Amino acid sequence: MAPKTTKNKSTPQDPDGIFAGMAVFLVQHGVQPRRLQIWKQKLVQMGAAIEERLSKRVTHVFAINSEALLKQVTTERLERFKGRALLYQWLEDSLRLGEKVSEDLYNIKVDREGDNIPDKSLVPKEANKNTTSDEEPSHSKKIRSSPEDSKNINAESKEDAKSSALYDAPSTPGSSEGSPSTLSPANTSPLTPDPSNKDVDTMQTSLPYSPPDLNRNITEIFGKLVNIYRALGEDRRSFSYYKAIAVIEKLSFKIDSADQVKDLPSIGKSLQDHIQEIVTTGKLSKLEHFEKDEKVRTITLFGEVWGIGPATALKLYEKGHRTLDDLKNENSLTNSQRIGLKYFDDIKQRIPRHEVQEMDLLLQKVGEDILHGVNIVCGGSFRRGRTSCGDLDIIITHPDGRSHRGFLSKYVERLKDMKFLREDLIFTTHSEEGTDSGVDTYFGLCTYPGRELRHRIDLKVYPRDIYAFGLISWTGNDVLNRRAVSSYSWFRR
Repeated sequence: MAPKTTKNKSTPQDPDGIFAGMAVFLVQHGVQPRRLQIWKQKLVQMGAAIEERLSKRVTHVFAINSEALLKQVTTERLERFKGRALLYQWLEDSLRLGEKVSEDLYNIKVDREGDNIPDKSLVPKEANKNTTSDEEPSHSKKIRSSPEDSKNINAESKEDAKSSALYDAPSTPGSSEGSPSTLSPANTSPLTPDPSNKDVDTMQTSLPYSPPDLNRNITEIFGKLVNIYRALGEDRRSFSYYKAIAVIEKLSFKIDSADQVKDLPSIGKSLQDHIQEIVTTGKLSKLEHFEKDEKVRTITLFGEVWGIGPATALKLYEKGHRTLDDLKNENSLTNSQRIGLKYFDDIKQRIPRHEVQEMDLLLQKVGEDILHGVNIVCGGSFRRGRTSCGDLDIIITHPDGRSHRGFLSKYVERLKDMKFLREDLIFTTHSEEGTDSGVDTYFGLCTYPGRELRHRIDLKVYPRDIYAFGLISWTGNDVLNRRAVSSYSWFRR
């Protein structure tokens, strides 16, 4: 009798999905039932078949580690198995990127005697182990899953989130020849940490599970409306679409009708109507109206230049400017706005997660070289676990509550000497002046070693007693920040 295949009748299957042709056997040992259910749903939805036992039809076996694999499958059966035995991390990384990643780095190795080969990258970590940060895996480093995985899955319970286990994906040896200041592009990976360095493990970043955006047809249109309303100075409307995007992009199913989302938070009747129009026609008349309006289109474009807000964008439009080239001869622009205009295309490019992670390690090493014990964390969308980031948000403090004073000036100077920081936008040193709660700020542009492409970077140095508030604020997202401000205002009444 042919083995049964598990099918989810409620989940539409894409015969051309990224997992098409795969017959998968999932090792349940060490995996939460809810997590397993989600993986099954995603596999089936993207073309795979789920087998209930290890048979000749199976092409791939997934397990959390080699020990779990051997507890459910005997060595003899594995020796006869002709397919691939992979870590679940391969599945998570493929889902996160929306395409299959190389299988070679995720193989589960078991020797012929039946003992799992010692491999620290396959051993589950303690669930409460701290990590410095949170979307895109670098296959040349250890990648760790986080207890925050389940927060990105709408249906997963809080209890599931608390008990999610940490585990490493396989790693390949990296190299770190020379000091952090060695930024020669001749190095294969100038920022890759030395695996022999005992301090490196404390710098590893966690990667929460984030399902692919199956409803990009909706979120991309809503994203355009976010930018349009923000440029027009209508923050309330902009924020309503922003909140809806955060809910929709985490859904594990494709929306075919607004009825599917009518009970979800942040999606009211008006947004439901928008969603129904998009899934029915593939477009939104409201957005088309905005895009045909010259004034809206121009103000939105100008508002995307760093340093130009809604009021300035409107003034520039009223002066007769219509394109970015028109602005190059505008005398009223500040130096920061001119820099934002010059590097407009650079700044708009997203930074892959693995590049942010490497630059984060460099920033930590340079900071430690200047001030021993300094605490440097990359916040923003990186810490929230996104696969790419719009910029780098770096939050800094020192445990002794004193040594942070004067640090930023030395830090910026060193990073400029290394050609890492390239252009200045804002630079204030309140800790030395005794103003603004002693928070020092640097906004500027930086470059990934070996390239000239500019990226935005923000450095914020906080006194230890208010560092936690800075960390929350610069981790975001906008939804959290607004709620935090609202709660703080209520508390102060």
